[in-house]
Amino acid sequence: MPPTAPDPSSGEQLPVRTAAIWAALDPLVGAGTPLRVLDVGGGSGGFAVPLARLGHEVTVVDPSADALATLERRAQNAGVGDRVRGLQGDGDLLHELPLGGSGDSGDGGSYDLASYDLALCHAVLEVVDDPATTLGEITRALRPGGQVSVATANRAGAVLARALSGHPKEALALLEDRDPAPGRTRPARRRFAPADVLALVEGAGLRAGEWRGVAVVADLLDASSGADPTAVRRLELALAGASPYRDVATGLHVLATRP
Repeated sequence: MPPTAPDPSSGEQLPVRTAAIWAALDPLVGAGTPLRVLDVGGGSGGFAVPLARLGHEVTVVDPSADALATLERRAQNAGVGDRVRGLQGDGDLLHELPLGGSGDSGDGGSYDLASYDLALCHAVLEVVDDPATTLGEITRALRPGGQVSVATANRAGAVLARALSGHPKEALALLEDRDPAPGRTRPARRRFAPADVLALVEGAGLRAGEWRGVAVVADLLDASSGADPTAVRRLELALAGASPYRDVATGLHVLATRP
């Protein structure tokens, strides 16, 4: 393992708000075995670069050319440019991309046999046209026994955040699964309940593990509060799997396996 690699368990150089996700990934990415990782919607490399520093090979698929340019610079600056590659494209059209691996011609042709050990689908299902299609594409990119990390926005957390920020009408709209700002030019961002996420995962043919809350308290703390990040991280990890706290987290996370 490279000496500069961050320790996901301790959260070194990693955001406190994602501590629960890293804790779930730790047994996989910290085992010392290099993995082939597919990061769909991975943008500028918030997960891809730390994973590459741990010795894994990461392919990031993102529709934004600007984000992928930032990813390339970030990976080069971290000394892992040879373990990170970016592909411009959409998660619901993975079969059109040169993902590589068994069954892929390497020139954009479709694949029959998947080869990725781990896929990340973080903050993606909220914004794609069809979450089920996207998750199905990601599932087909996994080898049997491979796993996918799904992180989405939590409807209950969004309701609480809007209410605490003094917007009760928007909070009520979110509670009722309505657009809190009708008439906007951009489509509304989806929020999910835990049952929604688990249904999507199972509908894609995946076997879901226990779901966790993401950023249970981190997003509620003012940046100027002076709270000790180590203490906040420990609290996040303690609350991530415990109801009723996880139920009102900013996000939801589940690690699922392709049988």
